[in-house]
Amino acid sequence: MKLNKNLIVVLFVAISATFNSCATAQSSNKKQKYKVAVCDWMILKRQKLGAFGLAAELKADGIELDMGGLGNRPTFDSKLGDPVERQKFLDKAKETGVGISSIAMSGFYAQSFATREITPMINDCVLAMKNMKVKVAYLPLGTQTDLVKNPELRPEVIKRLQWAGKEVGKIGGVIAIETSLDATEEKKLLDEVGSKYIKSSFNFANALDNKRDISSELKILGKKYIAQIHASNTDQFWLENDPAIDMPKIKQTLDEMKWSGWLIVERSRDVTQVHNVKANYGANVAYLKKIFQN
Repeated sequence: MKLNKNLIVVLFVAISATFNSCATAQSSNKKQKYKVAVCDWMILKRQKLGAFGLAAELKADGIELDMGGLGNRPTFDSKLGDPVERQKFLDKAKETGVGISSIAMSGFYAQSFATREITPMINDCVLAMKNMKVKVAYLPLGTQTDLVKNPELRPEVIKRLQWAGKEVGKIGGVIAIETSLDATEEKKLLDEVGSKYIKSSFNFANALDNKRDISSELKILGKKYIAQIHASNTDQFWLENDPAIDMPKIKQTLDEMKWSGWLIVERSRDVTQVHNVKANYGANVAYLKKIFQN
């Protein structure tokens, strides 16, 4: 009888330990300091429901959901303004357990934020953020609004960002801009805009293309200026094989800054298999998780 009692105690302790371990893991996942996402347009699923299933297969925590093409349209080619279509995206996110890190206005990679009529685009994006409960929008100031090559656009860009900041501030959101400026100049730009609702979307590739150290740039910008990070380089190597990126050092830097948020994979595709979405993004997501979520 004594043996049976001891056996029961041992089993109870083992079961309790297992339960507590699982509960801790679930709690830890919910409170994860760094989460990893992929751009839906880069995994060839721009504003498609299939982006969630593919992101889940890649083990990503989320997707950066694009507003759709822009071109010469007055606003984005987006389904997110339709309540029925929008709900499908929300339902698919819940079903797959894949979140939405941010809503992207990737149309501005090629279109001018400084000279086009931007009111409908910003309004549509902010409305989508509000209805989908997403706090960050991604705004790349692309080739036509390159402030290094076109410094004369700076006053107009500042004025427009101040207006956009007021609009997104109404819903408590943030617009994260990506520029070609170095960290010192980008911080100056953000200070001139003077809105807590306009921050930086830091991109590893921009720093590396201009021979700048990623960790140093992050420190210069500082925690309160960074809304999200595009944690990838231009296409050549997977992140784990890229000699230009010291990922453990970057994690240490972000830890010391006490920054937390979304790390988004845009590129870093292996050029020998550049069209292999699952191999490229699966490898990069796995590596970021290994470094940042271990």
